[in-house]
Amino acid sequence: MAATETPQQTAPAPASTGTGFADPGPLGLGAFAMTTFFLSSVNAGLIPGSVEGVVLGLALFYGGITQLFAGMWEFAKGNTFGALAFSSYGAFWLSFWYLVAHTDLSQAGADAAKGVGWYLLGWTIFTAYMTIAASRTNGVVFVVFILLVLTFIALTWGALAGASGLHKLGGYLGLLTAFGAWYGSFAGVANATFKRAAFPVWPR
Repeated sequence: MAATETPQQTAPAPASTGTGFADPGPLGLGAFAMTTFFLSSVNAGLIPGSVEGVVLGLALFYGGITQLFAGMWEFAKGNTFGALAFSSYGAFWLSFWYLVAHTDLSQAGADAAKGVGWYLLGWTIFTAYMTIAASRTNGVVFVVFILLVLTFIALTWGALAGASGLHKLGGYLGLLTAFGAWYGSFAGVANATFKRAAFPVWPR
């Protein structure tokens, strides 16, 4: 008598939940670029310092919150470098917004510049070690980080030494950083839209 075969029970496949993420890199780079561009224009003396308050909206919403979101999406995609970079510089712009809009340093006197200088020094150190990691990403991001660390060095030195020339130099370096980040953002979105490497980023 033949043995009766029992059909195997298989669990139904789970429904698709649409877990795929578009590349958040162009968004993060664009947010960083625009905010950096405006503040660096002030630092370089291209527009008067009296209009610096205009950057606060950018610092809060685009450079800050939007870039922070880009960092969170990079976490979801498993990109450690992008997650740390965008989240941290998003937080930088949020802290800058709070520093300018809500921090009263009028009682600090000459120590105010020292406080700002050490604040910038911390970001210089962070950017320096991120530049080492950026050397393994692509050429555009690596150049942006080189320019950014030079920007922070000039601004930090200028703040601690009270040297307006270094502050202005930091502004011009910041403009170059912004244009590099804008190119990276443009190349990322254009290549994704064209579905080919139309604009080089020089992967490493």
